[in-house]
Amino acid sequence: MYVGTTIENIPTILNLDVMKKILLLTAVSIFLASCSGVKKTQEAINTGNYLSVIQTSIKNLASNKTKKSNQPYISLLEDAFKKNTERELSNIAFLKKDGNAANYENIFNAYTRLKNIQEQIKPLLPLRIVDENRNADFNIVNYNDKILSSKKQLADYLYSNASNLLANAVSKDDYRRAYDDFNYLNELSPNYEDSRIKIEEAHNKGIDYVRVKLINSTDKIIPVRLEDDLLNFNTYGLNDLWTEYHAQPMSTVKYDYEMEVDFREINISPEQIREKELVKESQIKDGYKYVLDKDGEVVVDEDGNKVKTDKFKTVRCNFYQFTQSKSAQVTGVVSFIDLNTRQQVNTYPLASQFVFEHNYANYRGDKRALTSDLISMLSLKSVEFPTNEQMVYDAGESLKANLKNIIIRHKF
Repeated sequence: MYVGTTIENIPTILNLDVMKKILLLTAVSIFLASCSGVKKTQEAINTGNYLSVIQTSIKNLASNKTKKSNQPYISLLEDAFKKNTERELSNIAFLKKDGNAANYENIFNAYTRLKNIQEQIKPLLPLRIVDENRNADFNIVNYNDKILSSKKQLADYLYSNASNLLANAVSKDDYRRAYDDFNYLNELSPNYEDSRIKIEEAHNKGIDYVRVKLINSTDKIIPVRLEDDLLNFNTYGLNDLWTEYHAQPMSTVKYDYEMEVDFREINISPEQIREKELVKESQIKDGYKYVLDKDGEVVVDEDGNKVKTDKFKTVRCNFYQFTQSKSAQVTGVVSFIDLNTRQQVNTYPLASQFVFEHNYANYRGDKRALTSDLISMLSLKSVEFPTNEQMVYDAGESLKANLKNIIIRHKF
């Protein structure tokens, strides 16, 4: 029986057409994206960027090596692997022929790269090229002996070079380069001969040792605990690989620099109490009164009860706020001196301020005129002013942070 198209099934037909178009567009988009990826990978081969081709191909094939759209990556990987191997081996041959011991690191790294690439490809094998009805050809070579041999040559060279640098060092930078070489050697071949001992020697001789000196050029006494806090460099976390600060100089250490923290002024203000008076007025309930009509008679409600209304009155209160205040300001200079040349390297201003402030209050009049925030102040009483010593110490809290920032900024 013939079934014609009705008004009812037109939307279904239209929806099917739309879905087909969406699926087609999606498929085309995926295909074009795949083609674009393959094209870019091919361009990378043409420009000699073989490692990029290898990584891109391995990534795609690892997700699905039998996927039809990934077939081009098998051929690209085969081609890039071959060309990269040829280039690496050719470069190794050239470096060996050059005969420069400094090339040992490049030779070792090249053999290591060749092995690493093979290790990434092995799990994917075999890789079938369907159009050519064959497996892709990867000439897998065991590079272990060459890696171990070049590693030994590199280790010998690093040790000899770093030892010579350490023995003939004339500057801190020389010791630090020797340290880096010995460290690299230790990563490459742990416990190689006496490399650990020489690492420690190079490190100790490469450190800039800084002794710290506190100077009081003011006529005020600096609290002992403030001195202790300022000189406690363990709390600063400032010692790094190549710098050590010593607040207590050691006779066995030859110091390279001196950091002087010179207090120039300590100003402490007089104790002050400021008074401020506020006059507050407020309308408050003060009982009730009966509502009267126009004839002066009391109004009653439907139940016969007299109608009442709130009665208000104005209350007044004098509020007295007192502010206790005292401030301390500490200023100084931080200087860095090269002890070898006795020259001042740099100076930085140092300043800090601490303000003590305390509020309390009392009143005269009707407290009901005051707002809640003013009433809460009435429970506060005057307190003793901090001593001058305490003020200077409190100013020193931010002084420590300023000093730390100066030390971080300064580079030897």
